[in-house]
Amino acid sequence: MEISPKIVFMGTPEFAVESLRALIEGRYNVVGVVTMPDKPVGKHHSTLQASPVKEYALSQNLPVLQPEKLKEPEFLSALQAWKADLQIVVAFRMLPEAVWNMPRLGTFNLHASLLPQYRGAAPINWAIINGEKETGVTTFFLTHEIDTGKVIYQERIPIAETDNAEIIHDKLMALGAKLVVKTVEDIRNNTVLPVPQEEMFLAGEELKPAPKIFKETCQINWNKTTEEVYNFIRGLSPYPAAWTELPVGNDEILQFKIFEAEKIRRKPESPAGVIVSDGKQFFDVSTADGFIRIKSLQQAGKKRMPVEDFLRGKGFAFFL
Repeated sequence: MEISPKIVFMGTPEFAVESLRALIEGRYNVVGVVTMPDKPVGKHHSTLQASPVKEYALSQNLPVLQPEKLKEPEFLSALQAWKADLQIVVAFRMLPEAVWNMPRLGTFNLHASLLPQYRGAAPINWAIINGEKETGVTTFFLTHEIDTGKVIYQERIPIAETDNAEIIHDKLMALGAKLVVKTVEDIRNNTVLPVPQEEMFLAGEELKPAPKIFKETCQINWNKTTEEVYNFIRGLSPYPAAWTELPVGNDEILQFKIFEAEKIRRKPESPAGVIVSDGKQFFDVSTADGFIRIKSLQQAGKKRMPVEDFLRGKGFAFFL
């Protein structure tokens, strides 16, 4: 058995904390943590906020590096000084070869999809948006091209029709932490047999990407089917949230985010993107082949609220 390898952990958001916690609680030899620099927050950007990974690392008295650039000589020198045998990356950044090729046992990444499907920055969101029935987590060794290295292990979970991005995020966060520990243990025991991703899909099979999501990505296209719009909403809920602009009469345009919705199988008599509501309990928007019933929303500058509270505040009905 390989003696407990010296591990450097790299990550930033809450998703990564669970894996780091599993390593610490499993008494693995984590010698240091690399995370993003503190970011300015607040009205005047006068307060610096540490990443969730940094906060947890400091609570465990772990040394932390926060490089602006991963090729900085000062950072590379400090990283080398930790003499890591293995590096683990969970929700961090793309690493240069000078970093991922440094430890003798390599660097592996935990990715929140079943690679080679959904390579990219937002795999959880895109799997739900595309209506997938299952997803999972993958550990793989890093190489030059992003998310393309040899696969070590995968674990799968189903995606229920009512699951949103938050639910799947939390499930994969817990599942991923267990997979990270299993991967470390088997690398330590020299029992892993990594598989090239090219051997994991059929020739001609469509590889679906998971690019970074921006505000414009999140705007709802009501000309799509009810199923597509419903998946789009839950795939972006609760963050960053799908949003829309809809006319509500008197030349007023209503802009709001949608967090919860239901599918209504009723053929619309109006074009897509028209509101139908009784002004009290239901608030439907027409799609290409039915309606989306909005259950929870948020207007700009206001709090998220149930649709009944929103309608009560508006005090009018739309296009009955």
